[in-house]
Amino acid sequence: MEYIQKIKSPIGTLTVSSDGTNVTGLWIEGQKYFARTLEKGVLEKNVPIFESVRDWLGVYFSGKRPNFTPPLVPKGNLFQKSIWDILCKIPYGQTTTYGAIADEYGQANNGKPTSARAVGGAVGHNPISILIPCHRVVGKNNDLTGYAGGLHRKKVLLKLEGVEYNV
Repeated sequence: MEYIQKIKSPIGTLTVSSDGTNVTGLWIEGQKYFARTLEKGVLEKNVPIFESVRDWLGVYFSGKRPNFTPPLVPKGNLFQKSIWDILCKIPYGQTTTYGAIADEYGQANNGKPTSARAVGGAVGHNPISILIPCHRVVGKNNDLTGYAGGLHRKKVLLKLEGVEYNV
């Protein structure tokens, strides 16, 4: 069974999903691929993990770095999950590039090369926005590039973290 709850935030209404123990999704209303990984027949119910998510978001949107992360179990293929694991290592207030992620993925996989474009596809399909910080990925010259939630929201999130970028 999968549960959902809507949470108001400074960037719009968020829909968070859980298997009852872990966060399985977090989407911004209107974003590309909204609720793409949700099971059919979800139940809107307040399960304990949602309190942890609300606490994390409260700290984050107050402009501070949360000192905990709720348990995350994103749904995707092995490649996507590998890329999302790399995203989770990007420190608060810092960015990286699609190319750097591709290099890190290759090094972790016995030099198996992958393209920045393939990384971009996995980043764009991240089902747990904000908590898995795909908004911290920028273009090779620190250029602001796509975000499933919209560039206007990516700007807000990066500004909140004190990150400078090129427009």
